[in-house]
Amino acid sequence: MRPKDLSKRIIKILSEKKAEDILLIDVRRVLSPYVSYFVVASATSETHSRALTNEIKKSLKKKEIMVLHIEGYQYGHWVLMDYIDVVVHIFLPEERKYYALEDLWGDMPTYRFE
Repeated sequence: MRPKDLSKRIIKILSEKKAEDILLIDVRRVLSPYVSYFVVASATSETHSRALTNEIKKSLKKKEIMVLHIEGYQYGHWVLMDYIDVVVHIFLPEERKYYALEDLWGDMPTYRFE
């Protein structure tokens, strides 16, 4: 699956599972060939964060797309899912504000989803 299509599928899952403030950050200009897109979303709780992670993993596994690595699942404050060309960041609002990935990558094309 192409990175853009994978990103769209992940965004759809996040939206259906009530993730908030979903962003797609196109980082191809600076991180290619390593990463094409960051998908960033907020969860309402640690439980919600883990549920979003589980749903993405389960849904993509059905399409034979496996996550390379998951970081931060145990605590759920900031979960990172590495799908090689697409990296998913699921934050609790406080952590998202603190790490401010949107600001860090602010000069990259960014698209907002609800």
